Amino acid sequence: MSLPIRILKNITKPRFAALRRTFADDVEVCPRKIDDDPCKPSRHKGLVLGYYTNPDADYDVGKLTPTGERYDHMVCHRLTELLRYAGPPPGKREVRVFYNIDDEFSMVAVSGLGRECQGYDVFEQMDEGKEAIRTSAATGCKALQKMSIKRAYVESYGHAESAAEGAALGVWLYQEKKNRRYQIFIPQLELYDDCDWTGWQIGLQKAAAQNLARQLMDTPANMMTPTSFAQNAVEVLCKSGVNVEVKVRGWAETQKMYAFLAVAQGSCEPPIFLELSYYGACRDERPVVLIGKGITYNSGGLCIIPCNKQRYMRGDMGGAANILAACRAVAGLQLPINVRALIPLCENMPGCAAMRPGDIVKAMNGKSIKIESTDTAGRLVLADALVYAQNFWPRFIVDVGTMTNDMKHSLGAAATGVFSNSEALWEYMLASSMHTGDRVWRFPLWDHFTKLVAHHHDVDVKTFGRGGRPRCGEACKVAAFLNEFVPCGDWIHLDTYGVMLSNGKDFAYLRKGLSGRPTRTLVEFLSQLVCHRE
Repeated sequence: MSLPIRILKNITKPRFAALRRTFADDVEVCPRKIDDDPCKPSRHKGLVLGYYTNPDADYDVGKLTPTGERYDHMVCHRLTELLRYAGPPPGKREVRVFYNIDDEFSMVAVSGLGRECQGYDVFEQMDEGKEAIRTSAATGCKALQKMSIKRAYVESYGHAESAAEGAALGVWLYQEKKNRRYQIFIPQLELYDDCDWTGWQIGLQKAAAQNLARQLMDTPANMMTPTSFAQNAVEVLCKSGVNVEVKVRGWAETQKMYAFLAVAQGSCEPPIFLELSYYGACRDERPVVLIGKGITYNSGGLCIIPCNKQRYMRGDMGGAANILAACRAVAGLQLPINVRALIPLCENMPGCAAMRPGDIVKAMNGKSIKIESTDTAGRLVLADALVYAQNFWPRFIVDVGTMTNDMKHSLGAAATGVFSNSEALWEYMLASSMHTGDRVWRFPLWDHFTKLVAHHHDVDVKTFGRGGRPRCGEACKVAAFLNEFVPCGDWIHLDTYGVMLSNGKDFAYLRKGLSGRPTRTLVEFLSQLVCHRE
C-alpha cells in the first residue's frame, strides 16, 4: 500500500501571509497583560520538550529529542541530572515539570513521546508519529497551564504542524459563561528552536477551526438558536473574507423546501438557511459544496428523545459547526479553491404545529417523504439542502451531520462513518484522516438499503422504510435516503454522531465536552484538492 504524501509541502510561504497574527487572538478568553520586562524574573514563560521512551525494554531509559538535547547542553546538562533523579516520563501522556533550570524559563515540562521513529501504521490507518507529537505537546502544555503560565514555548518534535495542533487543542476549554475570576488562563503559544513558521501557523489554523466548532457545539441551546448561530457566522466569517447570506422562512417557502420547513414548524424559533461562499480561485471554476446539519436543538419532536440523551442534543448542529469552522480555516489558509457552504438551521421541538408521525411532505425536488418518526429531522433538512446544491453545478458535494445513534454503537468515538459514491473522494478523505489522526471508516452504500427506503407503493421515500429501526443498519439507510436527493455527480456523506462527544480520555488533546470533530480532517481534505498527490 502506497503511503499518502504530505499534502501541504508544496504550498509556499507567501500564500500564508494573512496568517501573520498571534494565535492568542483566537484562543485567549481571559486576556491579561504579559510582562515581558527582561529585568524581571521570567515567571510567565514555560517550555515544553519531548522525551522518547521504550516501555518494552527495561534497560532502555529513553532519551531527549534533538531540541531537548540542545537545551540540555545549553543548561550544562542540569535537565539530564534532574531526569535521572526524578525519573523520566514512563510513557505517552506522562509529564515531568522542573523549575528554575535557567533564567529564561521558569518551568520546563518534559512529556513522553513513546517509541522513537514511529510512522504510518497500516493496521491503525494513522500516522502514529504525528499523533504522538499531538499528545505530547498537549500533555506538556496542560501541565504548564495548571501553573498559570502565560506564554508556553513548544518544540516542533520534528513536525511543527502537529505540535501546534496538539498544543492549541489541549489548552482550550469551554468556559465563556464562567465567572472571569475563576476562568483557567489559556496561554499564548510560541514555537521554540525551529524555523518552520509556516507549518506552525497551519497547525494553529486547523486547531483554531476545531476549537471554534467546539465552542459553537458546547454553547447551550438557549444561547445558540438558529438566529444566534447566523449572527455568529456573520461575525466570524465576514472578517475572514467569506461571504454570508442569511435566508429566512419566506425564502425557503419560495424554494419549496417543505421537508426543511416541516422540521422547523414545531418551534417558535424561526428557521434560517445560511449560504456561505468563498472564492479562492477563478470565479468560473466549479465550487465544492459543503452542507452541514444545523439542528440547534433536537428534542425529537412529538417522538420525544429520552432525557439522558437530550443532554447533548445542543450538539446536534455539529455538522453546521464543522462546516462553518472549515470555511474559516480555508479562508485563513487562502486555499485556491471555490467553496459554497449550505447550512439549514432550525429547532426540532414538540410544539402545537409540530410534524406528526405519518405526515407526508414534499422535498424541493418534488419527491414525497413519509415521516415515520419525528426524531429523524436531520435527514429531512439535509434532503432539501442537497437538492438546492445543484444550482451551483458543484464539483462534488460533502454533507456532514450527527445522524444516527447506530454510528455510535458501530464505531464509538474511534472514527467518523463515511458513505460515498466516489472512490476518489473516499481515498482523499482516508488520506486526510491518516495525517490528522481523526480517522474515518467507510460503510456500504448498497442498493439493498435503497430498496428498503425508496421502493414503496404509497410514497417515493420513507425515513425508515422496511425493517424498521432496530432490525437493520439505520446509518446505512440514512445514507440511502440522502442519496435519493443527491444531484448527479460525486458525493460523500459523513455521519459524526459517534465522534460528537469527547470523554477527555481517548484523546489527550481534547478535554471533556463536545469535540468539534472531524473539522481538521475536513480542512486537510479540502487542502488535498489543491495539491498534487503522487
